[in-house]
Amino acid sequence: MSLILNLSKLPGVIAAGEYSYRGDRFSFEGKLTDELARMASIMCRATTMATHMQVDMMKSLGSDCGCAPARGWMVHGEKFSVCVVGNIFCFVDSTTVKLNDLMAQLVAQVPQQEGQLV
Repeated sequence: MSLILNLSKLPGVIAAGEYSYRGDRFSFEGKLTDELARMASIMCRATTMATHMQVDMMKSLGSDCGCAPARGWMVHGEKFSVCVVGNIFCFVDSTTVKLNDLMAQLVAQVPQQEGQLV
């Protein structure tokens, strides 16, 4: 079973997906329409690229903040949250998912990206 399918079956996961760093492909499993999944993949890709840019800028200032290389990010909301590691995203119900457990699982299962993203 694929990682995306496994993630989508976890309790509280609304949808899980994968996007390409070039922005031309995505796939998902879960309770999103194709259009919402497309928009989610665009948002996740843009935020991932911005996160990597900001980490690279901090690193170039000579400070070793411990955040490089960036592996992922999370936005936590009252009703739902978005968790991203590498190019894998999960939209989750914030009231039922243990975010630390989900992020630990993502970090363990998504390989570290190397080199340029695009």
